[in-house]
Amino acid sequence: MRIIKVLWPWCAVVLSGVLLALCYAPFDTPAMVWVGLIPLFAAVWGSGGVKRGPRGFALGYLAGLSFWLINLKWISEVGTIGWIAVSCFLALYFALWGLFASGAGNPWRQKPEVLGESETGIAAKVSERLKKEKRRRGRSVEESRRVLIFAIVNACCWCGLEWIRGWFFTGFGWNGLGVAFHNQPILAQGADLVGVSGLSFLPVFVMGVVVQVGRGLYQEIQSGRLRAHWDFGCAMVVLASCFMYGVWKLHGEREEASTPLNVLLVQLNIPQEASQKLWSAEDIYRGYEEETLEALESLSLANEQRVKDAMEAGYPEPVSLDVPDWIVWPESALPDVLYYGKKNEQELGRRSLSLLEEVKSRGQFTLLFGMLEYEAERIMPSAPLTRKERGKAFNSLVALPKGESVFRTYRKQHLVLFGETIPYVEQLGVLRWLWEKSAGTEYGGSFSAGDQQEPMRLPLPSAEGEEFSVIPTVCFEDTVARKMRKFVKGGGQLIVNITNDGWFKNSEAAAQHFANAKFRSIEFRRPTVRSANTGVSAVINSHGTVLNRKTMERRILLNDSDSHLTRGWLYSTVYVPLAGRLTVYARFGDWFAVLALLAAIGWWITRRSDRFGKRG
Repeated sequence: MRIIKVLWPWCAVVLSGVLLALCYAPFDTPAMVWVGLIPLFAAVWGSGGVKRGPRGFALGYLAGLSFWLINLKWISEVGTIGWIAVSCFLALYFALWGLFASGAGNPWRQKPEVLGESETGIAAKVSERLKKEKRRRGRSVEESRRVLIFAIVNACCWCGLEWIRGWFFTGFGWNGLGVAFHNQPILAQGADLVGVSGLSFLPVFVMGVVVQVGRGLYQEIQSGRLRAHWDFGCAMVVLASCFMYGVWKLHGEREEASTPLNVLLVQLNIPQEASQKLWSAEDIYRGYEEETLEALESLSLANEQRVKDAMEAGYPEPVSLDVPDWIVWPESALPDVLYYGKKNEQELGRRSLSLLEEVKSRGQFTLLFGMLEYEAERIMPSAPLTRKERGKAFNSLVALPKGESVFRTYRKQHLVLFGETIPYVEQLGVLRWLWEKSAGTEYGGSFSAGDQQEPMRLPLPSAEGEEFSVIPTVCFEDTVARKMRKFVKGGGQLIVNITNDGWFKNSEAAAQHFANAKFRSIEFRRPTVRSANTGVSAVINSHGTVLNRKTMERRILLNDSDSHLTRGWLYSTVYVPLAGRLTVYARFGDWFAVLALLAAIGWWITRRSDRFGKRG
């Protein structure tokens, strides 16, 4: 029994980490978010003794480590060292929550006062019982208030720590508890108010109440005195309110005025090792040409058949034809470099220009794709542009509107640590060595971060001569909402993401990436056009689902086995909002998580002051 008493908290927190990891791909069991926290709460709150704080820290760390080692196993595809190092670092956030929950956030540190019974005579006993009954009703309300307060402060601490994780050391806000709702669109809708980090408050708060009420009920049954649990009722009211808000946003709110934009997404699923694609440059060019022209030919044949069927049936109404306005290829699609110099000079390789001309000759399209962009100069006036010594290099989204010859570019701003940039690599050579050992390839230098502050402007197909605003993102930028807010507040109407999760092969990385990305459409109420190499190519509506709400078709590229790891193309229509109203989250960002963090800090300070005051 003694061994069980010693070991159960450590086993419980490992169980919590495992259960919470089941919420995300490849398991996708979101119901676990409502039970995964129970063992963690019980272990951390049940930690007694003088070393309660360090014990809570260690328990939280173990829970976090078990969670992240499962959750981030896909990183091992490019390096086991990186997988373990990142998991060990991120586990610190669980540990900090465990430190708070075991101390200032622990409702079991002080037992509620228990009333004794007087045995001095029948009349006095009856009188005392009546008084105690009255006090018990008041105490029931007071105890429920206490339960709610401790559930709230623990949820606030969790929320605040997730927010810090999203920006500290450039930030990694991946797979917060709120992301578990990515396939539960009703509960996900609250992200337009509080952001995905704010959604994490709900499961932590509800489970905090459930654990306290469960323990209280056990004690009440033991003593034979049950009380009214207003605390549990309040938790259910909060949960029901979130549910009703989601139902209203999905089915009750009037849709914004929008304009249709037809997009053709092309995905080749090119295999790669770390940053090295395993196809030759010529195979890549041929692949995009063949897949794109095949898609256009298929659409053309379908249009001809549609017109023929309408004529035979004698329909007087005009026939709707499938004609792309945009053709979108993924991140780093072309194995070439766009050189740029002074006075907006641009030069691109002949093979790339040949491919673009071939596609443009098939219709009036705007082409969007990813490629590298290098700062360049001319050694002689008649010489071609060549890369400038110590010049900047960018991972860029490139757009070529129909009828134009000058590329419009967006340069990626949020670089991936140890993937696209390594801080202090020139000063600390060991960092270069560690990267090369982990990735198994030579380090090619860091990219520069772009500094664009305004959305990308592109022609609006439905109105000749007019343009609309695009919120551009490259790779993992669609998981960083705080970086996208400036584009939304600047008038951005449509999110565009080009990505390549091929670094992580056939792992769950792409599915997790997509689950996180869907919340940007909810937070900002902007649809997303997403083109991936190895990943998930889809069109996401402003409610965070891939459903076309007009035709009820799912707009996601899958093969016959329902896998996104496939080669193919997807034609769909995205409805671009005209007005683009700003959500609460777009206006104020992570206000809820920040206030939650301040509330948790304030509670911690107050509890420490009270404790020192009592000692004094």
